[in-house]
Amino acid sequence: LDMAIPISELQTLTPVAILELFELELVEGTHYATGNPSNVQTVFRFHSGTSMNTNSNIVWQTNTYERFAIAAEGFEKSGKGQIPRPTLTMSNLGGVTRSGVVITVTDLLLIINLTTPQNDLINAKVTRRQVLASSLDAVNFPNNTNPFGTPNNNELPQEIFFIDRKMNESRETVS
Repeated sequence: LDMAIPISELQTLTPVAILELFELELVEGTHYATGNPSNVQTVFRFHSGTSMNTNSNIVWQTNTYERFAIAAEGFEKSGKGQIPRPTLTMSNLGGVTRSGVVITVTDLLLIINLTTPQNDLINAKVTRRQVLASSLDAVNFPNNTNPFGTPNNNELPQEIFFIDRKMNESRETVS
């Protein structure tokens, strides 16, 4: 007898579920004016929502990570001396919040390119964080109580990369 596991069971959050959180940090003088006279947002935090059955934001260490359609691949490490060269593919249908307004990635690139023409996020810092569901802030759960214990700052080693090029930009995605 072959019984399929219900999707709702597969999406159930467990204390050991690993959540991927991403931070995109812009470079002063390259992606925004030196001194930030316009007080623009310089760090964008987001998660893909694939490891947690949620369509909302995630809060970890009091930082809010927006739900955003992103696929990240190529983080594998090999013993052959080559460093990983991951690829991020982001939805270009909206979802990046800047100054309280939801914009597309293309809109963000256009704004950045006003400071440095044709930059397209080159040299922006991308940090991939992997945290356990048990580490999330209590605000993520009903009654503001983390059912897995006390929230903490435990995470797997951070993976930090710098964007070196834009491979593709279409109406649907940017990678």
